[in-house]
Amino acid sequence: MIERFNNTKTENAMEELLQSHPQYDTRLRASWNSVQQAVLLHTLILSAVKLAFGIAIVLVEDLLNQRGKACGERPRCSHCGEPLESKGLVDRTMKTLIGTLTWKRRVWRCSHGCQIGQVAPLDTALGIQPNQRTSFELQQAACVLAVFVPFGIASMLLKSVCGVEVDPTTIWEWVQAAGKDAMRRLEQELALLMDACPSPDVLSDVVSRLPLLCGGDGVMVPFRPQTGSACGKNVWREVKVGIVARLGHRVTKAGRTVSVLTRRRLVAVLGTIDDVQPRLWFMAVKEGITTAEVVVWLSDGGRGFWRVYAEQFAFYACGILDFYHASQHLWKAAKGWLDGRTTQARQWFTSARHKLRHGAVDEVLDDMKDACHSSTLSAEVRKTLENVVAYLETHQDHIDYEGYKEMGLPIGSGMVESVCKWLIQQRFKCVGMRWSEDGFNHLLHLRLAWVNGSFDDVFVHPAPRSAP
Repeated sequence: MIERFNNTKTENAMEELLQSHPQYDTRLRASWNSVQQAVLLHTLILSAVKLAFGIAIVLVEDLLNQRGKACGERPRCSHCGEPLESKGLVDRTMKTLIGTLTWKRRVWRCSHGCQIGQVAPLDTALGIQPNQRTSFELQQAACVLAVFVPFGIASMLLKSVCGVEVDPTTIWEWVQAAGKDAMRRLEQELALLMDACPSPDVLSDVVSRLPLLCGGDGVMVPFRPQTGSACGKNVWREVKVGIVARLGHRVTKAGRTVSVLTRRRLVAVLGTIDDVQPRLWFMAVKEGITTAEVVVWLSDGGRGFWRVYAEQFAFYACGILDFYHASQHLWKAAKGWLDGRTTQARQWFTSARHKLRHGAVDEVLDDMKDACHSSTLSAEVRKTLENVVAYLETHQDHIDYEGYKEMGLPIGSGMVESVCKWLIQQRFKCVGMRWSEDGFNHLLHLRLAWVNGSFDDVFVHPAPRSAP
């Protein structure tokens, strides 16, 4: 038999609350009984959470009703300037993170018939819109969930955790509105970048002394073939992604010192390399590129990113070509020159990669240049070798991997590739997904705002958004 929980002080407080608010008696008493009868810890906690939400509704509605009844100074008509007349106390209902709230507040109108609508001073003081039916903190919570999971799952989670039911389409609309706000903020910041550099963020002395890493890459995302229609085959478009981070270190349980990224800041854009360049530079300036002791540009041979380095970052940063990307070019040369199926090709590649890693790139280049003069090579193989030689010579200043390792710097661009995976692929490339341009951009900017620590800023002064 379940023993009833007995705490006289707690029971008296609950009885007093129920007696003073008889309209909540049925709902709160059921939750209170569930708490008293709970045996397992998880059921006790869940019951207590449900009861807490119910009590929170009572307290908030009480406070709102008190504020709503207070007359205060009689407002004047914004059109004719005459004092307004009261229409009495009118109900206001809103769906919130703790549940549905209903309260009464005084509403005014102009006795001269001015077309100003109803005036509710308490609504203005609370920062809510005339036709708003859901509170901003509920919209923010829904948008947070949508940053990580599809809209349907976000709706299910919101109902499971808070008991508030919101249609997935409504969450989509909130994301579009919030994402548009985030895009507008970024455009304003980039416009200011044309006139003057932004002020760097305030960093601690420890963080400011860490090396600053910058880099970029691209990832393909499926889009709808035409706006407003889901018909037709996917259109794959490239999203440019950039990262700015500080390189720190930590000691593992095994006693090894490994590199870790701190203050990771990301940029991404559905556009060209010229679109990502100002965004990446803006973020680098905010993170202190002009004062950092060591700045590194780390990237593979992706088209356009080394031009960004040369035009914008070369004055401050040391460029490092991704070692593993350079190794792929060596294998391409070995495969064409020595036939990739042979032991000789694998041995030469292993030796050449070792030399590249330990500072003997000249020997590797000499081998390939000598091979180019062989009369037995086909024109296609000779062209492949010449391309690899030209590629390595172009990046000769960016492949001192032995020296980079001695400085404690990374030689692989895995940090950028991993960003492409969890920023873009995990949310935008799930099974069956394809996007409209606006839908993608708005959600992308919310994900960026979350990662970069500016998500709450989007909701500080939120614009009016659709409600269910």
